Amino acid sequence: MTTWSLVVALALVSGASAFRIGAGAFGRPRTARSNGRTVSMSAASVGFQKFHGLGNDFILVDNRDSKEPKLTPEQAAAMCDRNFGIGGDGVIFALPGDAIKMESGEADYTMRIYNSDGTEPEMCGNGIRCMAKYLDVLEGETHAGKTYTISTGAGPIVPVMSESGSVTVDMGCPILEGPVVPTTLAPTMDGEQVVNAPISVAGQDWEVTCVSMGNPHAIVFVDDVDALDLAGVGPQFETAPEFPAKINTEFVQVMSPTHLKMKVWERGAGPTLACGTGACALTVAAILAGKTSERTCTVSLPGGDLVIEWREENNRIYMTGPADYVFEGEYKL
Repeated sequence: MTTWSLVVALALVSGASAFRIGAGAFGRPRTARSNGRTVSMSAASVGFQKFHGLGNDFILVDNRDSKEPKLTPEQAAAMCDRNFGIGGDGVIFALPGDAIKMESGEADYTMRIYNSDGTEPEMCGNGIRCMAKYLDVLEGETHAGKTYTISTGAGPIVPVMSESGSVTVDMGCPILEGPVVPTTLAPTMDGEQVVNAPISVAGQDWEVTCVSMGNPHAIVFVDDVDALDLAGVGPQFETAPEFPAKINTEFVQVMSPTHLKMKVWERGAGPTLACGTGACALTVAAILAGKTSERTCTVSLPGGDLVIEWREENNRIYMTGPADYVFEGEYKL
């Protein structure tokens, strides 16, 4: 059976103080601290830190010494198990900047991520904010305006640290061409855009707008998101044949022109408390579908709020939100 030992820091919401428990006191392997890193003291274990972005929680692993993740997808899935592992929506590996080749420029780091089911998505919006905070720990410094260029499967992403502790991320330009998202749904607008397209899922008729943020999203606008049977409908959207790479699905209620409320079923993870790329995609979808004309919106997710801005002058999307440290330790493989 997999066992793990923790060096836990239970930070108060205010961040004013923390309480630590040394796992070594209970007869399990200790971890050492070096320049803010957790260093494994057992060859068959891996050090980690856990962060969350609005409850979307990730296990962060220092992988700077290798261009490939040091864990298998199966090991990552076991770590994410909330009963027999650490618990998380995914494992994020901080790799060297040249682990994924970029078409232009150089990256400071590379992000690879395994979902809780072992699949690998292109990137993750909440995860990229958590990784930025983790990189601050690894480098041992942070200050307002500090940036990282992170190479991902969706292209280069640049998070910027703020004085308030939140992270603003340039998420790039949305991809709107249906076949590229990808979806086999027939385009409903010029440029092969799939906006308010009819689809039948789970025995019901819906309208979806499809957007990619480097990973695929289907956005469905509903009158009452709290009344939605997410567990019943979400999995059937994820595996619908109209989405050949499977799909992340956001169900959205328009509260006002600048306030959107959503629930998400994530591809490979199921229901989560937050999805950063989904918040970006649904803001774009709300504008395309005529639900709002405002290009800056507060998106309320089950775990909290994100501010999303789709700038008209450069077509790029900017996401601002928190990322918080939870605890750290050593996981025995």
